[in-house]
Amino acid sequence: MEEKITLCGDNCIACPRYNAHSKEELRQVAELWYRVGWRDHIVSNEEIRCDGCSSHKQCTYHLVECTKEHNVDKCNQCAEFPCEKISSMLERSKEYQKRCNEVCTDAEYEMLEKAFFDKENNLKK
Repeated sequence: MEEKITLCGDNCIACPRYNAHSKEELRQVAELWYRVGWRDHIVSNEEIRCDGCSSHKQCTYHLVECTKEHNVDKCNQCAEFPCEKISSMLERSKEYQKRCNEVCTDAEYEMLEKAFFDKENNLKK
């Protein structure tokens, strides 16, 4: 499978948010993000749209800012890797994985698993 690994180990190529382009696709992603708990309400298409990590986006785990401070492109290039931010992020990801398993269809879960739940292995690449 093709990969585009983010700072935190997500795979953009498998991400429904990254791959959503039409208004309907973006709306479906916004509804899914709400259902699994990644948003506290259904956000607008503009807010859910994603072109990948960048310095202008807010990172839930504050990794964009951290990599800039440590002058690295990805977390696994940092001398402090793995750090407390990474450990905390991986724990949160495990909790989200459980939640997704409970509220998603099999197809949704499989899609999210490919995109988000192999962070630790992806960070080692």
